[in-house]
Amino acid sequence: MPSLLLVLLLQAAPADVSELALRREVARLALAQVRRMDERWQPEQRDCAGLVRFVYREAYRRWRPERLATPLWLGPRGEPSHFADAETLLAHGFVRLGRDEATRESLRTGDLVAFRQERDAGPLFHLMLVVRPEDKAHAPARVVYHPGEKGAAVRTGLLPSLLTEAPLEWRPVPQNTAFLGFFRFKEWTR
Repeated sequence: MPSLLLVLLLQAAPADVSELALRREVARLALAQVRRMDERWQPEQRDCAGLVRFVYREAYRRWRPERLATPLWLGPRGEPSHFADAETLLAHGFVRLGRDEATRESLRTGDLVAFRQERDAGPLFHLMLVVRPEDKAHAPARVVYHPGEKGAAVRTGLLPSLLTEAPLEWRPVPQNTAFLGFFRFKEWTR
């Protein structure tokens, strides 16, 4: 019987290893953009959703290039697309996990913190990528994000600091109606 268990574990390992490698690559790429934005990330694509698209696409390019035979994202009508804005990424590429403290504590690298603010010109969506050490005891989770302005740098901060130090409309707490919740890439929820 132990040999059957070992066979089952070995059969399951490649998918687990691939997702772990992808998550690590997403973290590496996201943090690298804070130091210096990659030339492969097109300047006209540099906003919060562009950061998500870029780091995911490049992570897959390195660890699972065959997956890129079809686009990672779906467009507004659910069609395969290389481009998706923040609203479309949340609607078609990610699954909402929740908005509470327990969900926040369970976040993994590659998950998103999402906001929607109502503006005169229409809703404004904002995404932040979570980068969390595999051993939570060594460091708190970080967020990495692009603020959206042309020429702006990618920024990072501690996720726990957002709870108390960010302006009220950017706090990931249930009382904030602009906070949509925490999200995970659909392909990583299977």
